[in-house]
This record gives sequence, structure tokens and C-alpha cells, in this order.
Amino acid sequence: MPKLTIDGQEVEVPPGSTVLQACEAAGREIPVFCYHPRLNIAGNCRMCLVEMEKSPKPVASCAMPAADGMVIKTDTPMVHKARKGVLEMLLINHPLDCPICDQGGECDLQDITLFYGPDHSRYQENKRPVTDKYLGPLISTHMTRCIHCTRCIRFINEVAGVEELGAVQRGEHMEITTWVEKALTSEMSGNIVDLCPVGALNSKPYEYKARTWELKKTESIDVMDAVGANIRLDSRGPEVMRVLPRLNEDVNEEWISDKTRFNYDGLKRRRLDVPMTKKEGKLQPTDWRGAFGAIREGLDGVPGQQVGFILGDLVDAETMVLVKELASALGSPNVDCRQDGAKLTSGDRASYLFNTGIGRLEESDAVLLVGANPRWEAPLVNTRLRKRYRQGGFKVGRVGPAFDLTYPVEELGAGPETLTAMIDQGLGSQIAFADVLRAASKPAMIVGPGAYARADGGAVLALAHRFAAAFNIVRPDAGWNGFNILHTAASRVGGLELGLVPGEGGLDVAGMLAAARSGEIKVLFLVGADEVDLSGLEKSFVIYVGSHGDAGAKVADVILPGAAYAEKNATYVNMEGRPQRSKLAIFPPGEAKEDWKIFRALSEVLGHTIPLNALPEVRGRMAELAPTLARIDEVVPAAWTGAIPVGGDVVNQAFAPAIEDFYLTNPIARASGILQECSRLFVDGHDVKATGTHG
Repeated sequence: MPKLTIDGQEVEVPPGSTVLQACEAAGREIPVFCYHPRLNIAGNCRMCLVEMEKSPKPVASCAMPAADGMVIKTDTPMVHKARKGVLEMLLINHPLDCPICDQGGECDLQDITLFYGPDHSRYQENKRPVTDKYLGPLISTHMTRCIHCTRCIRFINEVAGVEELGAVQRGEHMEITTWVEKALTSEMSGNIVDLCPVGALNSKPYEYKARTWELKKTESIDVMDAVGANIRLDSRGPEVMRVLPRLNEDVNEEWISDKTRFNYDGLKRRRLDVPMTKKEGKLQPTDWRGAFGAIREGLDGVPGQQVGFILGDLVDAETMVLVKELASALGSPNVDCRQDGAKLTSGDRASYLFNTGIGRLEESDAVLLVGANPRWEAPLVNTRLRKRYRQGGFKVGRVGPAFDLTYPVEELGAGPETLTAMIDQGLGSQIAFADVLRAASKPAMIVGPGAYARADGGAVLALAHRFAAAFNIVRPDAGWNGFNILHTAASRVGGLELGLVPGEGGLDVAGMLAAARSGEIKVLFLVGADEVDLSGLEKSFVIYVGSHGDAGAKVADVILPGAAYAEKNATYVNMEGRPQRSKLAIFPPGEAKEDWKIFRALSEVLGHTIPLNALPEVRGRMAELAPTLARIDEVVPAAWTGAIPVGGDVVNQAFAPAIEDFYLTNPIARASGILQECSRLFVDGHDVKATGTHG
């Protein structure tokens, strides 16, 4: 490994490191604009200049490979003069927008100019004006402020994989733009707002709404999918103003999807803020005592076998503990957290987890996608796969519907018959990719909801286990488990860990809905369940517990207003089985309460008091039911038994997409005006230029 001398201090760095990284290893702070550790080196801002022995002029440390014996100086008159000159040139055309710029207070250009910049300007000419560009409803542009660091171009091309942003012309005439004026189509586009070191790219919905020092910052967990991205909620008073990513190398690195970033306006729209009961066919506001009384009357004399609980995609683990306890107290085996109809079962953890881990996908050398579209179902998993593809020596095959995943994919077939053919030595490309999997040192397969959430999903899962055994996807001796289930619901793995599946003689979601339509299920609890067909439930007494007036609230006889993810201290388990905790950022509106507290109070009214009176007690019970959930931010590996589940007969029918509209997959997203606009533009194809602000 090369050894360098940095300001008199000897430091050793890994081969392939740059001088900039060597300086950082020595504890020296080097100012940068264009450099970013997750993007290719551009070396075009020249802010990272350092003095190198035997070099007649300063060198750009971000682009200079570290070599043995180098002597680097970072704090000399030459270095200070060079950095001051670079900043003076950058500021020649930069407008004095700081008083109104959204980047004010968290701007790299402001901070670096304060420490390294000149104290006055010698430039007397008019500044160069640049036309603002249209990048869609999410990104606002002020291109006169742009310093041509090209971070946004590199992100869109390298990480997002959508080559729609670039630089045109040269020298002082250079501009960052789209090739054809249209919205950026990547579902990761909002990350360029964070990457921009100046105020050229801003969040259009957030623009001119708040200053960073006015905001309360709360660590939280994303619930828009099952990745469990680490986020920060910035709030002012009772309102979340923006959502930003937090660094977690094992989960989301420092990226989040646009649905995660821009769903926050849905937290204040279509909210349920008072209990309601149905009188004369219409829902009427009431108080909590009246709503609980109506539920007690509805449950009076109803045996547990005729009571059902369906849990939705955004339910936290604490609420599920109380639901499980209440269902047990009522004697109901009809509990199900799989509202999409997934044929996954509780118990064998390895059969429902993303066993490889999101971060360790970068170690794989071949992946087979089965009924999965990670670009829409888990965008941050898709960026990991693209990252691995860009490293080389990686192949991806797909069984299922075609979709642009931002990296080359070998199409192998449409349905389960392809897996059978590959096991039995199929034809053509199937044989070729089968050979790729056999030759791979760390092969993986990702089974998506398009495969396991259909009527024969159990049989397809059994077939997937057979495939994993045939191609040696799981290799315990090498510490490798390549069998992965891709989830789309934030609550799903937590529910499976806690055992929220039908008990002995119990009905699943489809069975409960059918029984409710026929009158066999007398009372049906919908706990944030809005993604199922709720028509024809007139013969059943329906209780909806949730935060938004979505599908479940429309059919309810009683509504109990709950808290959204930003309004409670809660535990969510991501697809890897990693428990993570979010913190309360704002309080629920009106009379809405945290969901677990609603069920605790309801149990007392029903005469089945659950003795869990505080959050620590609930989490203690959670740890008893599922000990892995007590190990926060840890992934407890699941033992691979190799047992093939019993699944029945496979129907040779093509896998269908599990998500038809990436932007509107849950009640919060559907309530968001920002995401509705994205849906109209990117899914429906109505390209209307969004020049106004969102209310």
C-alpha cells in the first residue's frame, strides 16, 4: 500500500486511493464542489488543489492517484492563493441570491467561501444570465447559480441510470440541461437536490416555504416500501415541510426515492381526525366513547370465529402486537397482515426474508429476477443492482414482464414454466443463463410479488425453493444465502415475524372478505387496509382504524382515527428483517391517536383488557413474541433449512406486474398532490409543465 507524507504526517492508504482520500485519512479537510465519493471523478471545479513536492503548480487532489513517497502540503501560501483564485472565478457569475435562495444556511458555496474565499470582488462587468430549465414537477432550477460541478449529470447517468441530463456548449457558454426539454423520468431524481452544492437545483414543492434553521429535525424510517430507508423529517409546528435521507450504508446509502421524498403533503390531506359512526347510512362525527360503544354493540354476542382482522401495508409493529393480543382475547383466528394475498407463511424466516441483504447484493455475480420489478417495487434495491452492474462481471436474468431496470437484463420467459424448464435443462437462452448461475460464485434470485402474491403463489414459492436447491443458490459453507423475497409493504416482514397470519381454522384476507360478503364474518377490523377489494361488505360490521379517508374508510361503520408514520414512535422491520425505529416528528391531527393506544383502550371497553399500558411494555411483549425485533438495526440471519414448502399445482400463466402506478401505492401517497401530479405526468403520460407551486 502506498505511503504518503501529508503536512509532515506519514499515512498509508489502500491501492487505488486518491490524494484527496489520503488527505482525509490524515485528518486534513479539503474543500470540494465537484467531488463526491459515490460518483465518478470529474476534477472540474479545482477547489481541492494541494501542493505536491516537485510539481511546479498545485494539483487537483481528487483526480491525482496516491503514489508511494508523495509529499503533499495542504496549508501553504500557494494552496491558499490557489483556492482563493478558484473561488474568485466561481463567484464572477454567481448572483447574490443568498437572501432568497433555498440553499441558504446549508450551502457548500457559502461555507467554503467563508473559510477560503476572497473578501471582495474585482469583477465589474454584468453577470452571465442563464435560462432556467424545466426538469419536471419536483425539481426547480436557477441555472444562473450553477457552477458546473456536474454532480447532477453524473448521478442521473451513473446511479439513476436514466441518461437525460447533460452539458451543452463549452467554456463560459456551458449549460446543464436535458437534451429535449422534458421532465426527468427517474424515480430517484430528487437526490440531485441534495447533491447540488449551490442553489441551482431546489425542491419545487418546498421552494420558498421555510428556512433550514426554522425546522425541527427528527430521525425516522420510510414506509413507502419495504426497504426501510433512513430518513429525516424536517417539521415546523404541526406540519412536515420536507423529507431528507440519512446515511445508512447497509440500507439506502444516502439516497431515497422520489415517493419517499415528496409524500409529505399527503400527511395533511384527507386526514381522519375525529371518530365517526354510521347513522342512517351516513358517517357522523362522534367522540371516542360513542365510537367504542358502537363497536361493543357490534361485537355483542359475536363469537371469535366470526371476527376478522386485516392489516395494511403501513402498520407499525407495536400496533400489530396489540392486534394480535386483542384477536387472541376475542378468540379470533382470522388475522392476516398479507393484504396483497401473498402466500408467504410465518415461522421459517429464511422463506420470507431478503436473505442476501441489500448491501451484500454488491457481492453477487449473477441475479435472477422472478416476477419482480425492483425499479418500482424497491428503487433502492434497483440502484444497488445497477451499482453492481457498473462494477463489471455481473449478469441479470428475468422471468416476468419486461420493464426498463436501468441495466441490461436477459429475458428468459414470462411465467413459472421457465423456472421448470431451467431446472430440467431448458432451451437457448435459458440454458445459457442456467450455466451462468451454476458458474457464479455468489448467485442470487429475487422473487417478487408478481410471483408469490397470486392465486398459485404457494406453488410458485415451492418451485422457487426447488430452483434454489437445483442451482445451489444457498451456500452455507461460504456464508452465502442468495434466496431473496422482495416485499413492497413496510409492515409485511414485521407481521410475519410476529405471526400475524391465520391461526388454526382461520381465514386469510381473501377468505375473510368472501365470508364478510356472505355474512359469515360478522365483524371485520380493517387496520389501515385499503389495497383490497372492499365491495359488498354490507352484511358485515366494518371497523376502520387508520389515518386517511381512503378505501377502507368509505365502507366503514365505525372509523377510529389513527396516526401516520410521522406522528408516532414506532418500529418497522424492513425486507432484510432489520428492525428500525422512527420517532414522533409531529402530533396527530385533531382527536387522532397512536394506533396501539386505540386497541389498548378498546380492549378495556370490550372487557378483554390488554395489560400493556406504556410503549416500553408493548415493546417488551414484542420481544417476547419475536426476539429478533429487540435487536434494533441488526439483521439476525435466518437458518436455511432447505425444506420445500407445500404449495399445490403451478398455473403456467405469465407473471403480472404487482404495481401499476409507482407513485400511488398507499393512502398517504394517494393523498399527496405532488405524487398525484407525478402519476399524471410519468404514468398516465399527461405532460403538463408545472410552473406553479403546490398547495
